Amino acid sequence: MSALLRRMVRASLLDAETFEEVEADRSSLAQATLIVLCGCAAIGAARAWHGLHAGFAPERLAFQVALAAIEPLAIWIGGSAFTFMVGATFLRGPETQTDFAEVLRTTGFAFTPALLRGLVIVPPAVLGLSIDLLARAWTFAAVVVAIRQALDFDTLRAIGTFGAAALLLWLVLWGASVAPLPF
Repeated sequence: MSALLRRMVRASLLDAETFEEVEADRSSLAQATLIVLCGCAAIGAARAWHGLHAGFAPERLAFQVALAAIEPLAIWIGGSAFTFMVGATFLRGPETQTDFAEVLRTTGFAFTPALLRGLVIVPPAVLGLSIDLLARAWTFAAVVVAIRQALDFDTLRAIGTFGAAALLLWLVLWGASVAPLPF
């Protein structure tokens, strides 16, 4: 099994040592990016499959697939930025020594369970949706472990940082969705 696959499996198992290894390995940012991009492809393909079977108009389907496919990338970059901002400043602990790249690397590997979101197409629909919900919850748990390791936090502080970063990201995205267009 390749080193990347081994790391992905260990990250999926919420292995703290794997996140420490990824945090210290500056070359693992490319691997983390690949994991997130594979998640983007899986989610985009699932949305395309659903749209084709629902008979969506091509323009609507293309827009929905593009939006679904960029969601994990936007969440990874935006969420990591807010996590770094909140965790390295407001909730900083005495042992916290980190940079944005470390947060990106660890949270990128935490997206490994999100690859299962591509299985939302599994029939019956309730099974596919259950897999999607499980993958989301598993990803959230992995992200908390990644934050804990990247910022040298305890679990409670990592959960608080995750919550604050998620709220900030939601506020920015919501604000962008209701802002009037400049033209």
